[in-house]
Amino acid sequence: MENANSVKLTSYSTKGGCGCKIGPGDLSQVIRSLPAATPNPNLLVGIDTSDDAGVYRLNDDLALVQTVDFFTPIVDDPYSFGQIAAANAISDIYAMGGTPLTALNIVAFPIRTLDKTVLADILRGAGDKMKEAGITLMGGHSIDDNEPKFGLAVTGLVHPDKVRTNAGSVPGDKLILTKPIGVGILTTSIKKDKLSEDEVRRVTEVMATLNKTAAATMEPFDVHACTDVTGFGLMGHALEMAKGSGVGIRVRAADVPVLPRVRQLAEEGFVPGGTKNNYAHVKDAVDFPAELDQIGQWILCDAVTSGGLLISVAAEQAEELLGRLLQAGVEAALVGETTADHPGRIVVL
Repeated sequence: MENANSVKLTSYSTKGGCGCKIGPGDLSQVIRSLPAATPNPNLLVGIDTSDDAGVYRLNDDLALVQTVDFFTPIVDDPYSFGQIAAANAISDIYAMGGTPLTALNIVAFPIRTLDKTVLADILRGAGDKMKEAGITLMGGHSIDDNEPKFGLAVTGLVHPDKVRTNAGSVPGDKLILTKPIGVGILTTSIKKDKLSEDEVRRVTEVMATLNKTAAATMEPFDVHACTDVTGFGLMGHALEMAKGSGVGIRVRAADVPVLPRVRQLAEEGFVPGGTKNNYAHVKDAVDFPAELDQIGQWILCDAVTSGGLLISVAAEQAEELLGRLLQAGVEAALVGETTADHPGRIVVL
C-alpha cells in the first residue's frame, strides 16, 4: 500500500520491518551503569522495573502516567504509519490502567527528499488516532533527518491505588492476550513486497487498533498485572511479568492467536533481526517443547509493533473477562496461566 505520491516509505528505514526496541539485555546493562537516582516516594513506577510507563503520584487520589515511543516506518502508507505510531505510544498508558490525556509529537523527517504532504499525512493519521483516544495534542518537536521517525510522548492519569504494573501477577492467575502476534514477520515481508493488499490492510488494522476498549473492559475485573506486547515479543514481555511478579508462567502455544501466513513467510526467511534477538534473550529462561521447531519458537518471540495486552487476571474471573472482551469486539484468547512452580521462567506447552 503506497501513499498518494507513490513513495515507498519503508525503503527509508534501515532498521528492518518491525520498529524494534533496543534489546532488553542491552538496555538493562546501560541502565545499570548509570548512577542511582535520588529516591522519591512519589515515584510509584520508575526505571528500576521493566514496566511500560512511569507513574508519579501527585496526591492521594491522582498520579501521572508518562511514556514515550517512536520508530521508523513499517508500512508504506504515511497516514497508516501515523495511526500505528500513535496507537503504539498510547498503549503504554492503557497497560498501566491509566487514561491518556495529552501528547507531544516527536518527528524526524527528510524534509528535502520527501514531499511535505507525506509528513502531513503522518501527522493527520496520528491526530485522528489521538482524537479517538480523547487525547489533546499540545505540540511537539521535529528535526531534519535522513530517516523518517515518528511517535508520541503521552501523559495520562490514574488513581495511585489502581496502577497496573507487570509485576503483580499471583500464582493461579489466567493469562489473556488481546490481538494476534506475527506482526514483525509480516511487516518485514511488507518491505519485500510479499503481502497482498488485503494482508497489508489486515496487519495495519491490527496495529492501528487502540487498546482502549480492552483496557476499559478489564477495568472492573481483578487484574493483578498487565503489560502490552510490543518490541520484546510475547515471550519477552511474559518473561518480564514472570520475573517481576516472582511467578512461573505456562503458555499453550496452540492457543496463541497468530496472524495468517506468518509461519509460511517465516519459513521463507522473513524473520526480522529483532525477533531473533528476542529469542536469544529469552531462550535460557523458556522451556520450549521438543515438538515446537525453530520457526514456531521464533513466532512466539516475534517483535511486535502496537500489539495487544497480556492480562493476568484472577482465575475465577478469566472466562467472564474473555467473554466480555470478545463481546466488545476485542480479539482475545486465553493463552496460559501463572504458577508457583519455576518462578521467573516460562514453560511452553
